[in-house]
Amino acid sequence: MRYLVDGNNVMGANVARWWNDPVGAAEKLLRRLASWCVEHPDDDVLVVFDGKPEDRLRRVAGGNLRVDFATRSGRDAADDRIVELVDDLFVEPELTVVTSDKGLAARLPPGVEVLGAGAYGTLVGLR
Repeated sequence: MRYLVDGNNVMGANVARWWNDPVGAAEKLLRRLASWCVEHPDDDVLVVFDGKPEDRLRRVAGGNLRVDFATRSGRDAADDRIVELVDDLFVEPELTVVTSDKGLAARLPPGVEVLGAGAYGTLVGLR
C-alpha cells in the first residue's frame, strides 16, 4: 500500500497541542511513522507538510518513509502539492490519501482511496 499523508491534517487530529511547536509535532509524527514503516516494509508513506522545508524533518525520513513540503506558502498549499503528487503517483488501487479535509478529498480523481486522519492515527499507533 502507498499512503500520501496530509501531515498537518494528521497532526491536527492526533498530536495534542501541535500548534505550540509545529516542527516538533511534525518530528514526533514522523518518528512514529518511521517505526510503523519498519514494521510494514511493503508499505510506502509520503508525508506532505505546509511550511518551509525543515532539514530536521528530512533527517527522520528514510527507507519507505519520505517527507515533502508545499511548494508555495498560503492557504491550501500542501493540498495543492498533494494533488500534484496524486497526478504523478496514482495507480489504482495502490494509493491512499490520508486526510480529513473534505475540500482536498473532493479534488482527488475518482478511484483514489481516502482514509481519515483519525483512522490513520489509530492504524499507525498515534492514538
